[in-house]
Amino acid sequence: MTRSILAVWIFLSWPLWGFAQEGDSVRIFTQKAFFSWVLDNHPVARQARLLDTQAEALERLARGGFDPKLYADWSQKSFDKKEYFAIGEGGLKIPTWYGVEAKAAYAISDGLYLNPERNLPDAGQAILGITAPLGRGLVIDDRRAALQQAKLMAQANEAERRALLNDLLLDAAAAYWEWAVAYNQLQVQEQALALTQVRFDGIVENFILGDKPAIDTLETLILLQTRRADLIDGRIAYRNAGLRLSNFLWDEAGNPLEVTGRLRPELLAELPVQLPALGPQALRQAASLTHPDIRKYQVKLSQLEVDRKLAVEQFKPRLDVEYNFLGDGTNFLYGANDSGLGNLFSQNYKWGLSFDFPILLRKERGKLQLTKLKVLDTEYGLQQKQLEVGNKIEAYYNELDNLRQQIAISADNVQNYQALLRAEVQKFDYGESSIFLINTREQKLIDAELKLAALRGKFFKNLAGLEWAAGRLGE
Repeated sequence: MTRSILAVWIFLSWPLWGFAQEGDSVRIFTQKAFFSWVLDNHPVARQARLLDTQAEALERLARGGFDPKLYADWSQKSFDKKEYFAIGEGGLKIPTWYGVEAKAAYAISDGLYLNPERNLPDAGQAILGITAPLGRGLVIDDRRAALQQAKLMAQANEAERRALLNDLLLDAAAAYWEWAVAYNQLQVQEQALALTQVRFDGIVENFILGDKPAIDTLETLILLQTRRADLIDGRIAYRNAGLRLSNFLWDEAGNPLEVTGRLRPELLAELPVQLPALGPQALRQAASLTHPDIRKYQVKLSQLEVDRKLAVEQFKPRLDVEYNFLGDGTNFLYGANDSGLGNLFSQNYKWGLSFDFPILLRKERGKLQLTKLKVLDTEYGLQQKQLEVGNKIEAYYNELDNLRQQIAISADNVQNYQALLRAEVQKFDYGESSIFLINTREQKLIDAELKLAALRGKFFKNLAGLEWAAGRLGE
């Protein structure tokens, strides 16, 4: 699929994305719709979704340690036309969460030189047995630790996914509001050029009628040319901002999209300039529990806690007990007396103990010490990250409050400059002013409108920054 035009796609699917309509050809591309498009199709967002699949695969891998296992052993020796021995055993082993392993097997043996302990009934022998740890491995072992780590890895990957999306949407928000500011400033420049053109046409007409001097036409012409040059710069700025916005837009097939003139951003003057409902303290408290960067540290501490428990477990001696209930062929009731099964478990069995314990425990003590150092290092990192997140929230909130006040003052300035311009035009109509003063008043008004648009765009950009600092953009 060749490079697509985003406007065509949105025009075909605008009920789904909720774009507001403006006229027959231009549609408003809201930040909400833009974020939805980015989250659905951007390569980084798709990469983030892979983390969930990776976590599922890791957990499946860890659960494989508890899968039942079929096994079989066969050994046979034949020499000088004699069959020395033939020994075989096959069965099923079932590991459990509590470290106990169950076993069901069948063994056969035959031969002239068979070791006496290998002698079995003619029909072979069925075996039911269990192996249980009484020391090391009773509380936790490698298999249980691996599964716990895999479950925690799913939480870590979720935090990483949210962190990726949080950072992605911060960059996307910056591009969107720069695009919005460029559009709104372009509107100011287009309106300024239109007004200057009307004034120039009027002054030329009055000059022809002899009511105005030639210098007024020249001065207005110079201003008109300046307005045209400013408009060219504004169009370039808007076009380049659209290209930066296009960096975040892809279709479902993975093809890049381009913003065209059929889309426009929201009008900044129509958006409410309000501080978020949650104050900085509430945002800090929520971030301490849910911020993805903080969650990554918290999950890492949980993973290290599993490592610590496993390291402590290694200080215990290994003491494994094994009991196998033996049958004559498949008859497990062999040897039972007429009055009951009193002699059954005291005769037809095989059991054993396995013990070992390292005397110096240097390996175990070293591993535990390293784990404790990692825990301490992670706790320090968590404290630093919590402080950084809290300070970022405070800084963005303070900046927002400052911008809100500046916008109110700037809006008043625009109204005052408008009043001054109207008054200057009236004085000019009465012959008490000059075109120079009108142009000067108008330039002040245009500068104030451009500044107001920039402040409003900066406010909404910082509002997204506050959500990013709180770790909420990726939600």
